[in-house]
Amino acid sequence: MKFSILVVDDEKNIREGIAKSLELDGYGTILASNGEEALRMVENREVDLIISDLKMPVMSGQELLKKVSSAYPTLPVIILTGHGTIESAVTAMRDGAFDFLTKPVNLDRLTLLVKRALSNRDLVLQHRALQEEVARLSEKNRSSLIMGKSSSMRRVMEVVEQVADTKASVLITGESGVGKEVVADTIHKLSSRRDRPFVKVHCAALTETLLESELFGHEKGAFTGAITTKKGRFELADGGTILLDEIGEINGSTQIKILRVLQEKQFERVGGEKPLEVDIRIISATNRNLADEIAEGAFREDLYYRLNVVNIHIPPLRERKEDIPLLISSFLKEFSEENGKKIEGISSKAQSILFNYQWPGNIRELRNCIESSVVLCKGHIIQPEDLPPTVLSGAEGNVIRVNVGTSLSEAEKLIIQGTLNAEQGNKSQTAKVLGIGRKTLHRKLKEYGWEEEDGDG
Repeated sequence: MKFSILVVDDEKNIREGIAKSLELDGYGTILASNGEEALRMVENREVDLIISDLKMPVMSGQELLKKVSSAYPTLPVIILTGHGTIESAVTAMRDGAFDFLTKPVNLDRLTLLVKRALSNRDLVLQHRALQEEVARLSEKNRSSLIMGKSSSMRRVMEVVEQVADTKASVLITGESGVGKEVVADTIHKLSSRRDRPFVKVHCAALTETLLESELFGHEKGAFTGAITTKKGRFELADGGTILLDEIGEINGSTQIKILRVLQEKQFERVGGEKPLEVDIRIISATNRNLADEIAEGAFREDLYYRLNVVNIHIPPLRERKEDIPLLISSFLKEFSEENGKKIEGISSKAQSILFNYQWPGNIRELRNCIESSVVLCKGHIIQPEDLPPTVLSGAEGNVIRVNVGTSLSEAEKLIIQGTLNAEQGNKSQTAKVLGIGRKTLHRKLKEYGWEEEDGDG
């Protein structure tokens, strides 16, 4: 792609000299002698950057800058100024100029500024394209809550849409922070129960005694402190949906009572004898392996099968890194608006760091990272120094360094070893990240004489 740069100066020798220098660097140029002429060109031609003198007849560079910043906010403008008007140049920066140069123009300095301005423009345009894609995906998925274009997330959305308007119980599994509650929200919003209550219970946050009372309610005098009758979450969710988050944390007696709700659609309040009937859809979520919990006797098998009519597994973010740009764009928009900041994108170096990081906290951690970066960002583009220290140091640990002069076979070995370490020995995921088949990876490991573990199949 050949960038087109508009050079605006009332002095013919200066604008032609700058244009010649830019053309030697491979850029296309357009020339104008004043701001009014330049504005017409911007309106009728494709322009990627404007370099404009500050003092000109007909329309000044200052006025041109104001009009361009208002009508074309992503179009960068570099201002040229004489030594005596530095104060005006500072004002221009406040009005939205990308930067300024004093005359006589240092062409080496101009070359660097042009590269930086065009690089930033590319980032801004990429960010806008991603935001448009976010909007398209949200409309296509009928929900702005589940975000991702990876094959695994497309499958999740397909299952969500299939199961949403049924009565089937759904068990959502996945690591902490992957978005299990978001998927539950979406199921409810797409169901015929959307106008009825959606009640969420975080089971791990409540003690055994309190959890039972919260779920089923209690009668007046059922225990010390029960001074009035209280409805439980199941009663409050009647006609709607209830989310039992971290279902793996509940005790055996509560499990039996939940099983009865699933089987008979009824229960009694704590201290009560009268059965209460409810019509609810139960969605449960856990980051535990319930099959292991059953084997250890910690979770009832009959309850598991009642809850797990449909299973939706959400993969960790490190296994679907192609979703990271969309998530970043979505969070940038959210937190820029929330904090009244004009963040227009993220630098390629910062984006590379986010890709190299393994995101143990998944989407929740990425969301917090972007919120922090937006708050700390001093300019319009997020830079590496704006990222949290934990992300910077964590990504650094996942960078594979290959020295100049290293043979291709040795470089390949280092990359395979580094990726295998980053994926904690998981050969399936290592092959996926490297874009090679499992058989190819196994063959390479044998060539290197590395012992293979039987862990991940």
